[in-house]
Amino acid sequence: MQQTQMRHGLAVGAAGAVLLAIAACGAPAPSSPDVWAVVDGREIRRDDVEKAYRRAVQPDSTPTSDDELIAVKLGIVDELITQEVLLGRAAALTLEVTDAEVDTAFAERKGNLDENAFQEQLRSRQLSDTDLKQALRRELLADKVLEREVTSKVTVTDQAIADFYNANRERFNVAETQYRIAQIVVTPVREPQAANRMNDDAASPGAAQQKAAMLMERLKTGADFAQLAMDYSEDPQTAPQGGDLGFVPASALNQVPPALRNAVLQAEPGQVNLVSAGGGHTLVLLVTKETAGQRTLETPGVRDNIRQALQERKVQLLRAAFITSARHDAAIVNHLAQMIVAAQGPPPGLVPAAPGGGGD
Repeated sequence: MQQTQMRHGLAVGAAGAVLLAIAACGAPAPSSPDVWAVVDGREIRRDDVEKAYRRAVQPDSTPTSDDELIAVKLGIVDELITQEVLLGRAAALTLEVTDAEVDTAFAERKGNLDENAFQEQLRSRQLSDTDLKQALRRELLADKVLEREVTSKVTVTDQAIADFYNANRERFNVAETQYRIAQIVVTPVREPQAANRMNDDAASPGAAQQKAAMLMERLKTGADFAQLAMDYSEDPQTAPQGGDLGFVPASALNQVPPALRNAVLQAEPGQVNLVSAGGGHTLVLLVTKETAGQRTLETPGVRDNIRQALQERKVQLLRAAFITSARHDAAIVNHLAQMIVAAQGPPPGLVPAAPGGGGD
């Protein structure tokens, strides 16, 4: 529910959607102006797009123009098309998502919000529990298809690992001690746009202090730092990466404020320290420390890190290829894109519709 793109980021983009519409200019007209796309005979309706839009966009955000608003919705239509293609594959593979899996994902999306606060968030987006659970079920099912057809089939051989190491040996020569750091940032003022999955933003020094204390307590009870960062950190650069700042060399660490520097230097790997200044708070996690020197494939973590990096690279490539191929095999008509092309801009009657306004 955090950006104007859906979680999977599977879309080919608004421009691609327009090209698909042009290519399908001979397709039959929709049965209703509320049918914005059709995938293998299954309709994607305006209401589906409006709900996805309200899940993705802050209720108080305002697009700068009708063109921007319709461009966002065009991108959402294309993402829903990809999702519908994957759901068609799920049916062919007899894959299913259980109610228990949906309930678990629903609880994770709810986070630590109490029921009243969570329901208020849904009301502000004109959504219900059912709307969110239906969206989660589709996301989970699409994920299962990609896991089954792509991720589970990717392997990385020992030879590939050795070849990568030999070709990139200099990368494993650490010139100076480095510290891998992650952070959760809590500011005492409201940000222009929430940076995290829960759209949680402390708006005062008191609220920031309470939030930082809550996060420290959750970490003490075993909560995952990266998940908390994605849910609650107010830093737009690091929150999507679970707060990960990557490896910071000692020379760069010496340039940061002393309190933050000491929070790293005095920590053991896995330890979290809280640094407070000016009403804001930063939870600093020292993930690991790398001393200077040449690493070999026998150095703990090197082989596994190479394997993971090669696997992720291969998964991204094969996932993009799989989705492109699946879309090619499907019968897709993007009626919204066709309407935009025909109208040479936002079609009359389709805008405006923001999260706080009607869209159902």
